[in-house]
Amino acid sequence: MLNIILSGAPGSGKGTQSDLLVKKYGLQHLSTGDVLRAEIATGSALGHQIDALISKGNLVPDDMMYGVIENYIASLPKDCKGTIFDGYPRTVAQAAALTHLLKKYNMDAIMIDLLVDEQLLIQRLIDRGKMSGRADDNLNTIRHRIAVYHNQTEPIAHYYLHKGNYFAVNGNQTMADVFLQIMRIVDRESKK
Repeated sequence: MLNIILSGAPGSGKGTQSDLLVKKYGLQHLSTGDVLRAEIATGSALGHQIDALISKGNLVPDDMMYGVIENYIASLPKDCKGTIFDGYPRTVAQAAALTHLLKKYNMDAIMIDLLVDEQLLIQRLIDRGKMSGRADDNLNTIRHRIAVYHNQTEPIAHYYLHKGNYFAVNGNQTMADVFLQIMRIVDRESKK
């Protein structure tokens, strides 16, 4: 089973590349953003708490996220070929927790990091906001989300680099060229 942590700053193309990986390799896709937005849509008390955090560009606390991830892993079908973790882990503590959780199920993961220049990230998110109407795709929130990424999420690269499970991808290229880089990594790692 191949588990992939698809990481990168907001606007780096994680969702797009995840969709391509699902189609090519038949992997399950866990988008924490989608899961959290679905919880918000229920109108639950938890959904309101999550909405208050996300709408300001902040991360959801580790304990909330760990429960979501554990429920997901426990419910994977027996014939699962692997999972793409899109948007998780976002902190070193979450990375360590995920490593522990995966070991509990005799699994491991590689990290593929989509590296994109900051100005391109901002432009992509502004464009997405115009098309999708997402409230968190405005300039002030975008800058805050990118700063949060640099401070809290970027350090997980060192965690996976130290484990020998880190792979960087140039995300400034076209969607197809980025996917070619990712496929080379996945094909090589799935043979191990």
